[in-house]
Amino acid sequence: MTTTRQFGSDIPHLPTDEPYGKRDVPRGPAPLYLRALAGLLDIGIVAIPLVLGWYIVESLRDDNGGGQADRVVFGGAAVAIALGLALWNRGFREGNTGQSSGKGWVGLVTRDTHTQDAIGPKRSLQRVFRRSGTEVVRESTASDEGFTVREKDVSVAAIRRRRLVGLGVLVVLLGLVLLASVAVGARPLSFAEIFHALFDADGSQTDIIVRTLRGPRTALGLVVGMALGVAGALIQGHTRNPLADAGLLGLNAGAAFLVVLSMYLFGFSAPSEYLWFAFAGSFAASVIVFGLSSIGNGAASPLSLALAGAAVAFFLQAMTNAIIIVDQSSLDSYRFWVVGSVAGRGFDVLWQVLPFLVIGLILALVSTPGLNVLSLGEDVARSLGTNIAASRALGIVAITLLTGAATAACGPIAFIGLVVPHVARAITGPDYRWLVPYAGLLGGVMLVTADVIGRVVVRPGELQVGIVLAVFGAPFFIALVRRRKLASL
Repeated sequence: MTTTRQFGSDIPHLPTDEPYGKRDVPRGPAPLYLRALAGLLDIGIVAIPLVLGWYIVESLRDDNGGGQADRVVFGGAAVAIALGLALWNRGFREGNTGQSSGKGWVGLVTRDTHTQDAIGPKRSLQRVFRRSGTEVVRESTASDEGFTVREKDVSVAAIRRRRLVGLGVLVVLLGLVLLASVAVGARPLSFAEIFHALFDADGSQTDIIVRTLRGPRTALGLVVGMALGVAGALIQGHTRNPLADAGLLGLNAGAAFLVVLSMYLFGFSAPSEYLWFAFAGSFAASVIVFGLSSIGNGAASPLSLALAGAAVAFFLQAMTNAIIIVDQSSLDSYRFWVVGSVAGRGFDVLWQVLPFLVIGLILALVSTPGLNVLSLGEDVARSLGTNIAASRALGIVAITLLTGAATAACGPIAFIGLVVPHVARAITGPDYRWLVPYAGLLGGVMLVTADVIGRVVVRPGELQVGIVLAVFGAPFFIALVRRRKLASL
């Protein structure tokens, strides 16, 4: 069911008995120059990714060290982003609210000529080629004449349809990102070489690059991104804190402390050497945090979890700093690990952490019904017969396995566990049975995409994925917070 509300209803109007005269509301279509300006602004929004994509493709010419696959990946990404922006701006936004970005900036509204309401996404897209039955007026005119915008359809059928469509789009996007990860790198490859390495390898140089370097790196990035996304959704659900991530529960600090300790005591420097120390550190930190939060009332509440996690994290960070200050070699090894990267990790690292990641994902999916009940409040959950301690313990175990294994393999990678659950929640709503799988897919897409970008921006060198996520993740999260209020958990 589609509902409507009156456009501009929250804007105070001048009283009808104004002694000094009446408002002068313009009537009829908007002036041509305003419509032209709005059109130029809308075209500019679509043109920005196309122009950037063209410059990137030009910089990836063969004589600059680029390759066919590099140009196709970044050119195709630019076109896809431009089409997505056009569909959202001129279709869904203008169709539902009457204003595209350009029309919103200049104060114009598109409406139906007869009903004087929003025209809907389908007619808005058709309006690019056929404008009969619609008109563009000033915002003040539309408000005065009772223009109404379309509210989001919140029926069960519409929500299910939106979730399924979004899931299909995410799966396709994930497939394209994985292909880009295999195709893009310091050594330019053609698509023929890539498919030869994947399906008919004979030991050539390109086969070795794809199978022993980019393949393991892509697979590890996928599973680690999925683990961090799911863990972030669980952490925010159990702590009821929309700004929570693995750092809040002290898991990253525990892994960092034991990694530095292993470097200091045993001289470890390779990921495969300190892998188990990182995992043990995350596990020990989670046990301590859960134990401290349960002292007193016998059950870990969201507030006690957050406070205990912050206290343990600060203490472990102080211990880590104490070690790296007194030992230069530990500092040199630690500063590369702490940034977070999937480079230099092979299948040996993936096979060691994969069982823990798989078990953690299974436990996360199993815990989603209980987390839905806990989101209603502990009193309601208890009245419905939910064992709160068991549900929270199951969630903590899943979080520990996922975050510990991911941090052990690639170092502490920020922003995925923080940003991804909010993006997933905007699509799926608060149902954790959908939110957790969405967060996993979005986390995989986000990490692998950041890794691909890091290989290109400082070519022939590369940026660690943790740096790329910080550079792009912080503005994205700020924009997300400004666009919509963080959901109450």
